[in-house]
Amino acid sequence: METIKEIDGLLTFIVEAKAAAYMGGKPGETSCRPGSRDIPYRRDGWSYLDSYFGGTDFLGEEVVWRHEKPVWAMNYYGRVLDGSAIDGSRAADVLRTALPLMYAEGRFLGGFAHDVGPYRYVDESEGDYTSFTGVERILADGRAVYRLDYHGGLVIA
Repeated sequence: METIKEIDGLLTFIVEAKAAAYMGGKPGETSCRPGSRDIPYRRDGWSYLDSYFGGTDFLGEEVVWRHEKPVWAMNYYGRVLDGSAIDGSRAADVLRTALPLMYAEGRFLGGFAHDVGPYRYVDESEGDYTSFTGVERILADGRAVYRLDYHGGLVIA
């Protein structure tokens, strides 16, 4: 059985994988679940999979394995709240600009904001990578036009 001590480097790998997968523009692979997109990342005994359904409005899960044993997971649901202020493509552009800046700080959880053109990206969360809940928003003129809710943490048996 793995312990937290045996999975040193988990946070670093999560941030690396997030940056390399969807945010890195990595194309999805064929999924075993009809209609989903899977984006994997692997390095040195670590494996990551981001698997999601949808586009403008979407739901997904990220999982990290260490030597083929699941050790961490996160679920998320995101959606455009005001299609007249932002569409899925523009929301993705805001995310692809803001999130790499947070990842460059060696983290993926809240307390982060960044302006991208007329939009403001804001991420807020509670907890740390071992157990957390959070929300990311894109604001236009001070009101939320996009929202993603997420939660997750360790899944060690």
